[in-house]
Amino acid sequence: MQKIAVLAENLKKSSDAALIFSEVNRRYYTDFPSSDGCLLVCADGFFRFWTDSRYTEAAGKVITACDVCDSTDLAKQLNEIFKEKNIKKVSIEADRMTVAEYKKWCKDLPDVTLDDSDALTKLIEEQRMVKSEEEISLILAAQKIAEDAFDYILGEIKVGKTEKEIQLALDYYMLSHGAEALSFETICVSGANSSMPHGVPTDKKIESGDFLTMDYGAVVNGYHSDMTRTVFVGTPTEEQKEVYNTVLAAQLASLEALKDGVTGKDADKAGRDIIEAAGYGKNFGHGTGHGVGIEIHEEPRVSPKSPHTLHTGHVVTVEPGIYLPGKFGVRIEDMAVITENGCRNLTTCPKELICL
Repeated sequence: MQKIAVLAENLKKSSDAALIFSEVNRRYYTDFPSSDGCLLVCADGFFRFWTDSRYTEAAGKVITACDVCDSTDLAKQLNEIFKEKNIKKVSIEADRMTVAEYKKWCKDLPDVTLDDSDALTKLIEEQRMVKSEEEISLILAAQKIAEDAFDYILGEIKVGKTEKEIQLALDYYMLSHGAEALSFETICVSGANSSMPHGVPTDKKIESGDFLTMDYGAVVNGYHSDMTRTVFVGTPTEEQKEVYNTVLAAQLASLEALKDGVTGKDADKAGRDIIEAAGYGKNFGHGTGHGVGIEIHEEPRVSPKSPHTLHTGHVVTVEPGIYLPGKFGVRIEDMAVITENGCRNLTTCPKELICL
């Protein structure tokens, strides 16, 4: 069943129809990226997509799930359909619509009630969390580009190169080898800068004795990859090796804990306990992982506060780290898809400490 038809079926429990304005959810249901558009999904199985004249021709060539129409007067067009189909309750993406937009549509659609609860948000979240084989194949294609970039960049990392130079080389490789975009702004930090989990690349030069953390990903047909590798330049100290091996042991433990039915809290705890036992608990402040798909950060979460239970088809990252302010940091990240009896790791890059 098409994704849009699944949403229509699920809508029957709470609403007559749904209006989807957000770019990411429009793309999820139609496979068409655009800066403008509105998708109407009716519980009875009627679907329609509106966009302006910049996109109508291109949308018509891509979208097969519903008719594509020019949004010449969207409020009038929607009101006509609502009257014709006797639609009274319409759900909106309450988590993505601004207050101003909500007030506008309440005024422009006077004969329907706009449901501003989180009902539609939850329906979409639950659907998006479970990835189809097609979606997983796109994530894998994006990950393949990122892994090829890692193999390439190992030959470019040298004393004297700057963080920005390494970052740009990674980005250029991915964009010139099939990525439609970068998953996010590439993190490439070395030495003391690597103690900042989301540090920004600088003109700092790579030095012998530095850890270099690279957190990055590629996008293929809207689907993201996400990986982190930390490599060493020179010969590491005993402390540096201990920290690296502790993070690796934690990462492997959380991966081992992943399976259908495990909670995000327990998957996080499996790795966090190892870091805490080694005396570095206060140096691991973020969650172990997050969902990845048509957005780089989506549900479910793997963290001490996660409300989620993981199920077959969920794709999550596993990325524990230890960060010693002013000294160095280490993070190792893979993506995995949950299976009935465990998980399938979608990342194949080596994780043993690489010294360059």
